[in-house]
Amino acid sequence: MPKKPPIARISITIPADVLKLADQLASQMDRSRSWVIGDAVRRMGQADPVTAVREPITNPYAGYEEEMETARLRRLKADLAATPEERLQDADALVRLGRMVRPHRNRSQIIAFDSYEDYDRWKTTHNAGG
Repeated sequence: MPKKPPIARISITIPADVLKLADQLASQMDRSRSWVIGDAVRRMGQADPVTAVREPITNPYAGYEEEMETARLRRLKADLAATPEERLQDADALVRLGRMVRPHRNRSQIIAFDSYEDYDRWKTTHNAGG
């Protein structure tokens, strides 16, 4: 008898209406919700991507182009009126806000230098590579 693959326990986010539909299908088929979702994923994996059913791609801002352009222009004027120091403070505040929403992850970083002296100064001040 072939060995069954291991079961992975994960947490995923599914829209409420899709979850409700999965529960209805599971009840009708006398199967578990996990089985219904797994079967759907397996079928989609075998489907031809060109003919597979897809959700329509819509622009949530369609019809608001003029308002969006007005808002962009207003933001640009406000940014240009700010001093460089104020712009840096705003950027720092946005970074802090972003990290509250999505904590920092370890990532590789590529840094370019104009000269070896610049690299050496950076390496010395950041204790890099040591």
